[in-house]
Amino acid sequence: MGQRRKAKASKNDRQTSSRLRLLRGHPLRFAFVGAVAIVLAALAGAGVLLAGGGGGSETATKSAAIVDQLSLTQPNPEFVSSARGTLAEAGYAVDYFPGEQVTVDLYRTLPERDYDVVILRVHAGITNEVDYASGESSKTEYVSLFTGEPYDPNKYADEQLNRLGKARYYEGAPPLFGIGPDFVKYSMEGTFDDTLIVMMGCDGLRSQRTAEAFLDRGAGAFVSWSKPISASHTDAATERLLELLLIDGLPTAEAVSQTAAEVGPDPEYQGELRVLESGG
Repeated sequence: MGQRRKAKASKNDRQTSSRLRLLRGHPLRFAFVGAVAIVLAALAGAGVLLAGGGGGSETATKSAAIVDQLSLTQPNPEFVSSARGTLAEAGYAVDYFPGEQVTVDLYRTLPERDYDVVILRVHAGITNEVDYASGESSKTEYVSLFTGEPYDPNKYADEQLNRLGKARYYEGAPPLFGIGPDFVKYSMEGTFDDTLIVMMGCDGLRSQRTAEAFLDRGAGAFVSWSKPISASHTDAATERLLELLLIDGLPTAEAVSQTAAEVGPDPEYQGELRVLESGG
C-alpha cells in the first residue's frame, strides 16, 4: 500500500434539509428512515488480534479490521476464522469488532485508525432522500450502512439533520443508527491511506454515492455488490476474494473479476461482485 501517512482530521459542518424514507428490506437490506445526524459518544472497546506472519515476537507491519455488525443477526464464526487466518498468513494484524461494538463512533474513527484493509460485514440497503419542505422523494439513491447501536433521538442531534438515520431489519423492528455517505464525507475523522474497503452488505455498488464518499476520504478501492445479497453468498465470495488478493497477490480489479467468475451472482437476489477504484 506504500508508506503510511499520518491521518489528518477532516470535519465539515455542512447540513442539508433532507430526511430518509422507510424502506422494506431483503435479508441483508434494511429500512433507513428519519432525519440524519452527529455523534459524540464514547468509542466501544475493540477486541484485537495480532496476526504476525513469522516468528512469535515479530510485529505485523500491515493491519486490517473486520467490522462484523452482521454477527448480531447472522453470525458466522467460520467466516471470521477463515478471514483472520488469511489475513494472518499475509502478515496483517487484525482488529475484530463484533456487532455490539459497531457504533457510530467506530465508523467515525475508521480512517484515522490507519488500516490497510477494512472488511465491513454489515447490513446495508438503498435509501431515497425525501425533501423536508415538499415531502417528495428526490430520486436520489445511496447505500446506507447499519451500526449495532440502538437509535436514540437525543443522541447526535446535529448529525441527524442529514448524516445519520434509523436503520431497521424489517418494518416495525427496533431501530438502530445507520450511516449515509454524508457521514463518511463530513463526520468521519482522519483520512484513509489507499485502504481497501470490502463492503459485504447489499447494494453497495448499486449506487456509487457511498463508495465515492469512501474514495474521497482516501480509500483506494471499494468492493461490494450490485444488488441484494445473502449472508452465505457474500461470506463465501469474500473468503475467496481475500485469498486471491492477499495470498495469490492479484491486483484488486483482477481479484474481484476472478471471484465474481468463480462464485457467480447470488442465486436468489442476483447481486454481482463489483469494484470501484480511486481514479477509475
